[in-house]
Amino acid sequence: MSVTTRVPARVAATTATGWSLALAVLLVVSCAAGVAIGAADLSIGTVVESIAGRLGIGPGTDLLTTHIVVDLRLPRVLAAALCGAGLALCGAVLQSLTGNALADPYLLGMSGGASLGAVLALTAGVGTAGFLGMGAVSIAAFVAALVSLLVVFLISTSPSGALMPGRLVLAGIAIGQFAAALTSALVFFGDRDAAHRVLQWTLGSFAGARWSGLVTIAVVVAVTSVVLLAHARVLDSFAFGERAAASLGTNVERSRWVLYGVASLCTAALVAQAGVIGFVGLVVPHAARMLVGPLHARLLPVVALAGASLLVWADIAARSVMPGRELPISIVTAVVGVPVFVVLLRRRGARS
Repeated sequence: MSVTTRVPARVAATTATGWSLALAVLLVVSCAAGVAIGAADLSIGTVVESIAGRLGIGPGTDLLTTHIVVDLRLPRVLAAALCGAGLALCGAVLQSLTGNALADPYLLGMSGGASLGAVLALTAGVGTAGFLGMGAVSIAAFVAALVSLLVVFLISTSPSGALMPGRLVLAGIAIGQFAAALTSALVFFGDRDAAHRVLQWTLGSFAGARWSGLVTIAVVVAVTSVVLLAHARVLDSFAFGERAAASLGTNVERSRWVLYGVASLCTAALVAQAGVIGFVGLVVPHAARMLVGPLHARLLPVVALAGASLLVWADIAARSVMPGRELPISIVTAVVGVPVFVVLLRRRGARS
């Protein structure tokens, strides 16, 4: 009897490990392709020589090639990978916590708040003074996203201090829409140059990614990953409802605050750095569950690797599809994400 119950678990674990290894290899290949592909295509050998030269372990290449590889493309590719991993992880966690299959990292009004903060900075003509590798616009977006999140949490907390998930979603939508309305008003009454800069920021881009800002993103995503993996069993318990989770020994309220807080802070930081990038946090968790199942200890690594690879290739497409012109990355993720999401919905509907 014990053998029959353990075999499926071992098979599932082996499958999850296999997918994780395959996606890790895909991510490495994707990053290499992302550095090599661009307006000036480079060979993988040239990329390796440039990086080795900057590290002082090889002869290197000419200064221009080294600058393109090390200072422009490599931080951009790594930023795309980190943002993809972070958004996908946050999407998976929010879908589990809310029990809403349509939940994504922007569910709690942070997207609208971050956009409003960025627009305020851009229309005010704030300079680019940095803090922790983040420019003034990014700092304004981050602070505004946190303020929006705080308002949503205040609205969603009962008099007893309990967080109410149903009210949380509605409050997030309302605050997001209110912030979007204020953003539109600022753009409408602002000058055309500011409106153009706002549009570029809200559509998402990694063009401004640099090593200083990359450190901030890496720390945020790393901390988020560790906290979420440490709460993998807690997230599993939420699949059976709050009462079942409490009966399994889960401190529901504390876990909710921790997980919502971590996912929200991560999303706010990523939006502040790269703008609003949709569909990654919505589509990737669904696809990953179809590959390795719902258990979060197996799901979260696959989600992170898949999200990272997806956004790296989306960024490659954004700067390669139209020669001499770069597409906003949210357009690419929408073009890819909508058909994939429709297919996933149809497959899930066929099974039910």
